[in-house]
Amino acid sequence: MESGRDDIISLMLDKFGRTISYLRVSVTDRCDFRCTYCMAEDMEFLPKADLLTLEELETLCVAFIRQGVRKLRLTGGEPLMRRDVMWLIERLGTRIGHGLEELTLTTNGSQLTKYAAGLAAAGVKRINVSLDTLDEQKFATITRWGRLPQVLAGLEAAQAAGLKVKINTVALKGINEDEFDRLIAWCGAQNFDLCLIETMPMGEVTHRAENHLPLASVRARLAEHWTLTSTDYATGGPARYVTVRETGQRLGFITPLSHNFCEACNRVRLTCTGRLYMCLGQEDSADLRAPLRAGADDAALAAAIHDAIAAKPKGHDFVITRPATFRHMSVTGG
Repeated sequence: MESGRDDIISLMLDKFGRTISYLRVSVTDRCDFRCTYCMAEDMEFLPKADLLTLEELETLCVAFIRQGVRKLRLTGGEPLMRRDVMWLIERLGTRIGHGLEELTLTTNGSQLTKYAAGLAAAGVKRINVSLDTLDEQKFATITRWGRLPQVLAGLEAAQAAGLKVKINTVALKGINEDEFDRLIAWCGAQNFDLCLIETMPMGEVTHRAENHLPLASVRARLAEHWTLTSTDYATGGPARYVTVRETGQRLGFITPLSHNFCEACNRVRLTCTGRLYMCLGQEDSADLRAPLRAGADDAALAAAIHDAIAAKPKGHDFVITRPATFRHMSVTGG
């Protein structure tokens, strides 16, 4: 859908006065890993007919950019598993500087040796890479299907392509809590930022409660070994950052349970089926695929988007002992 009106940008405000300027787009629910906290080992994925085409995803992304989205993050599943996804990334890259300020990607790193250079050429400046351990056997256990050397090779390719890398690590009690010091030191040596994330009650995942690790206690323990300096650095996402004086790198904390970030939420999430979730932890959603496939013009799509934003809830109600939603994280895209 081309209207030639990319310079006409509006502003999206929800009913609580929050400006919605960040869209996360799950381009696929499929992944080549089966991380224990994210999905079941025997997942049933969506049939291809249910998915938006890449052209439809572009149309919706452009519609959001025209309504005030400044940052767009592609997620999955594993986004680089989507066939011909580079076409979409290259198309969206042309919007940078024309309403869109930043195009980013969250990936498990398995496909970066193939795609890192293309991502950089398309205008992607930085990526988030999910990596929960530097122990090869433990990595295989957490991801079920993943291989650590493949991800490390992908990180090397990302660095060679000039991409800024942030490592996302889910804090798992009894699994990787003894590795945080090692991860901080390693990220410092690699010039990577690091973000620790609490587990989120999404989908039917076993052992979630016993693996949950509140990050307040983690931060207090880390402060015994590292000098953590407060900073006002922000990326538009939910992480709260400090600077690690000894390494010079940033360390972020995402705390959806122990200290939620709802009061400043600026984001919504679009799935690969065209369903818009206004809150990660709520089931309320809006179907954008129906009007899109019914031939909605720019004005009708804009109206559908604004109606959805008006229904954005104040926040989530995460409780670690029960799933907030029965969607696996891979469906919504994190």
